[in-house]
Amino acid sequence: MPDKESRSLRKRSILFFSLIMLVKSYFAWYYLFEDGPTWTTWLKEIPFVLLLFCLIEWFATRRKVAIYLLVNLLITVLFFSLIVYHNHFGMIATSQVFGQVKQVGAVKKSIFAVVHPQYMLIFVDIIIIGFIMLRRKKALAWKHSMSRRSNRKALAVLFCISLVMCMMNIFPNKASMNENVKAEQMGILNYEAYAALLGQPEEEPMDRAEISQASIDKTKGIQPAHDPVLFGAAKGKNLIILQMESLQNFLINLRVDGTEITPNLNKLAAGSYYFPRFFQQVGQGNTSDAEFIVNTSYYVPPDGPATEMYAPKELPSLPKLLEAQGYATATFHTNNVEFWNRGELYNALGFDRYYDKTYFGEEDAVFYGSSDEVLYSKTSAELAQMDQHEQPFYAHVISMSSHNPFSIPESKYKMTLPERYEGTLVGDYIRAENYADYALGQFIDELKSSGVWDNSVVVLYGDHRGLPIFSLKEADKVLLEEILDHEYNERDLINIPLMISATGITAPSVKEQLGGQVDILPTAANLLGVPLDNHIHFGQDLLNQTKYNLLPQRYYLPTGSFVNNEELFLSGSGFEDGQHYTLTGDGTGLLQSTEDEFTRALELLRMSDSYVTQLPDREVQDKN
Repeated sequence: MPDKESRSLRKRSILFFSLIMLVKSYFAWYYLFEDGPTWTTWLKEIPFVLLLFCLIEWFATRRKVAIYLLVNLLITVLFFSLIVYHNHFGMIATSQVFGQVKQVGAVKKSIFAVVHPQYMLIFVDIIIIGFIMLRRKKALAWKHSMSRRSNRKALAVLFCISLVMCMMNIFPNKASMNENVKAEQMGILNYEAYAALLGQPEEEPMDRAEISQASIDKTKGIQPAHDPVLFGAAKGKNLIILQMESLQNFLINLRVDGTEITPNLNKLAAGSYYFPRFFQQVGQGNTSDAEFIVNTSYYVPPDGPATEMYAPKELPSLPKLLEAQGYATATFHTNNVEFWNRGELYNALGFDRYYDKTYFGEEDAVFYGSSDEVLYSKTSAELAQMDQHEQPFYAHVISMSSHNPFSIPESKYKMTLPERYEGTLVGDYIRAENYADYALGQFIDELKSSGVWDNSVVVLYGDHRGLPIFSLKEADKVLLEEILDHEYNERDLINIPLMISATGITAPSVKEQLGGQVDILPTAANLLGVPLDNHIHFGQDLLNQTKYNLLPQRYYLPTGSFVNNEELFLSGSGFEDGQHYTLTGDGTGLLQSTEDEFTRALELLRMSDSYVTQLPDREVQDKN
């Protein structure tokens, strides 16, 4: 009987583990792709699996079962990681993303929040096999059967067929713009191997001489303003830029059952320049990418966070522009400065000083550092001291208490949620942003009482989206549709607010022009009277360039996506199969994007990549 069983297992070794991988592939496709698995899924995933299994059968004569189980475990962990990452970011992660695994410990709360129990089903077979392996006789019989040699000619034929099928899945689809579409067309494992070994083909950098402000403006489709309004209207004033964690625009003026969610932001919006048609442009670095964009007016890199990819460069920046005008510069963040390599970024940007966890301590901790109340209390006191000097200052202040997963301590609750919001991500998000708004109100009051507010231009914006589409449960989707009067979509996802307030200069006004984070630098420079003649920038002054804007997107949306005056365009394999969302109403309507804009958006990204990568490397130094 044991011999008969051994022969049966020997014949089924590749088939047995291939079937397991097929089931797991279908499981992963169900969560990763909108249309789920199809009959072609096995043609895209199994050939790559068979390549690995043929190598095991060919070379592993000892411990074969252990190697099969190890490969099974590695692929399973990969699938699981991709599902969790996609649930949070909506993207298919690659080896470049996994290279940031060192950040996992710092954001584990956010990660655990998007790990659903059903995802663990992908490990069931490993648990069962592990239990069987503990039964010594069964384990020995299995190991013995799998240690026998397979037919090498058959293995060679199977390996060659599998290799050809992998190539047929990969190379015809490598030109697809949309990374998720590319993964679906190639197959998950083929896509991961392609990204790791070949990656995105590096475009030849544009000649530096071809990248001028005139060529950028022409590609963007705008004309420079010859007599800009409000140029220098705030000359000599301080500049305070507030970056609000996870703040989406739909929260402004939102009431839930009659309760204002962000009363202080609402008051600021009502008394300032308020830009509701404003959009994030961050990449893999999330919050730190927002800091990079706002301070440089460049786009994020195609792979990796700007803090890693661009921090080694001598970056032209807003702090350097203002330093040349006699400003002191500082940035305030309650987390450790080494998180996301911020220390190197701040040196590259040229900040005089940074204030991080070393300064703020861990008092009244919320998530990854001291609460927004501590941030604002200590920052306002420091700004009051800086304001006593004749030298004006630029301060970049980064809030953090409304960070995903939004589960703030009960001691920070400043509102009572309606019962239907309790226990939902949307409810937690609203409550966290309500607390962030409360703390912001205290900060504004402190700045006003010290006189700093009247001496400053204050710019406030959201760093990135708060509610990931793929993390939402059905109850969350129902609540958002109740709030928005339409189904929550990518247009709502990346829409963040911008507000600009300068006492005696700005007047209550809703500005309907389109804008993105890349536009903050030129807009602030205009108000402060700082010329940008020698600073290449990809944004535009929103107070003068009001008729048209083109905002390329990356990472959170597929490469090739962009926002224009009328709609958000999401690329497919190219332009023709892309998706269109109007910027008003429920997102449906006449198509308002053109292939010319698609081409120009890609060209702008290429110009930015080429310009930044050709900047000189800086000498590493510690300015703090």
